[in-house]
Amino acid sequence: MPNGPRGLDVKTATIRPPEPSGHPEGRTTVDKSGGRVRGMFAEIAPRYDLVNRILSGGIDVRWRNVTVRRAPPPPPGGAILDVCTGTGDLALAYSAAAGPGVRVVASDFCRPMLDRGEEKAERVGRSIEWVEADAMALPFPTAAFELVTVAFGLRNIADTSVGLAEMARVCKPGGTLAILEFSLPRNPVIRHGYLWYFRHLLPAIGNAVARNRSGAYTYLNRSVEEFPSGENLAAIVRAAGFDRVEQVPLTFGIATLTVATRAGGKVA
Repeated sequence: MPNGPRGLDVKTATIRPPEPSGHPEGRTTVDKSGGRVRGMFAEIAPRYDLVNRILSGGIDVRWRNVTVRRAPPPPPGGAILDVCTGTGDLALAYSAAAGPGVRVVASDFCRPMLDRGEEKAERVGRSIEWVEADAMALPFPTAAFELVTVAFGLRNIADTSVGLAEMARVCKPGGTLAILEFSLPRNPVIRHGYLWYFRHLLPAIGNAVARNRSGAYTYLNRSVEEFPSGENLAAIVRAAGFDRVEQVPLTFGIATLTVATRAGGKVA
């Protein structure tokens, strides 16, 4: 597995809310230091996919398919970067949808998660480049990708604005950013039931099935509740260098797909 074009020395990859939309500037009380987050994901890597399917009932697969449709792959000769790829589910979905000649790169700062992704890609015969990399210091040239994606990983980056700025740097002017992330439903009834599940059942089931001692699934619900959503997230995306921000609620607002265009012109 390659370490990336610069032989990167990985540093960092990269909750009850004071307001429903989370902190406008991405400030959190959750410990998202690189060592904590990397260690937590390394511990749950062996059962990460199993736990995801159990906790979501498989709906996360549909969300990724919607992402691929709403932010389609570039034509042959183009390139896709999936940041905070984890075990590579979104990168694999794009690899399956992309035509021949489209480069798919999957980056993450947690080696055990990348190892699982590479194993999955080999089993299904998908050609994906796996790069161990810090989301706040991506080891790629400026304007290298027509499409940059991140699924359920943006809230794990220690500094949201820095991570988005890096995504903007490596995205070609006129290119596309797609962010798939958990969010809080606006409907009060659905929101109440969702938060009860998220705060009580999900952590208990997730930590037990993953055999996790670092509280990864307790971290999950707290990080989601504090993460900026709606217009707060859209404002951070615009400040990073994107425009034409569109937000699509999924499954009653349990997740949201944010699609934006890199400011500065058309893709060459």
